[in-house]
Amino acid sequence: MTHQHPYHLVDQSPWPLTGAISAFMMTSGLILWFHLNSNLLLLIGGILLLLTIINWWRDVVREATFQGYHTLPVNNGLRYGMILFITSEICFFFAFFWAFFHSSLAPTIELGVSWPPTGINPINPFLVPLLNTAVLLSSGVTVTWSHHSILSKNRNEAIQALFLTIVLGIYFTGLQAWEYYDSSFTIADSVYGSTFFVATGFHGLHVLIGTTFLSVCFLRLITFHFSNHHHFGFEAAAWYWHFVDVVWLFLYICIYWWGS
Repeated sequence: MTHQHPYHLVDQSPWPLTGAISAFMMTSGLILWFHLNSNLLLLIGGILLLLTIINWWRDVVREATFQGYHTLPVNNGLRYGMILFITSEICFFFAFFWAFFHSSLAPTIELGVSWPPTGINPINPFLVPLLNTAVLLSSGVTVTWSHHSILSKNRNEAIQALFLTIVLGIYFTGLQAWEYYDSSFTIADSVYGSTFFVATGFHGLHVLIGTTFLSVCFLRLITFHFSNHHHFGFEAAAWYWHFVDVVWLFLYICIYWWGS
């Protein structure tokens, strides 16, 4: 059936339903895990969610490449959608910074009227955190290098630079895991531990998501899914990765350096 308009009206799909069911199973499974120490429902929900994600995005990739549904108006809509999504993520992290400064700028008597609170030995910002800053900023350079290589039709350099970005993302995650393992305080150690681990932990989760996003783009790049004028999937991943970089800079300056 041909359409007399440039927009894409998606076909009927089971994935929104399976996604909703898996989300319900995971939240219910978390409750069961917390209260009854049973993680079976959580595991099943997680597997169903993973399968939903893989199949749903497989369909989107098909629509963008082989079926040719992503016309200019559709691409513009996807761009606005990604911009709004990143805006919502900025608001998400803003709440964590608000909580941190609310507690640190006027520490209560329960915290010893000091920040960091009495008894907390903060992580040295000039050791692993500084190395992680260099790693993440370097990954921002390599993903930009990859993008410019795609625009200039230099496929080999685009692949190499994107591979380096993924390696740096994995390295960052490994360093942060080691930092958590070596930390002298936990998430249960006053509001300092709570704000530190929630803010840096959610950022670490975003790094994992971004690394997965870039890995999918890497597979698409080596299978000729992107051209110099049609590669929004890669652009969206690069925008997301730059957002992750900027959030880390604020985390490093505010929580690691100033907060210590």
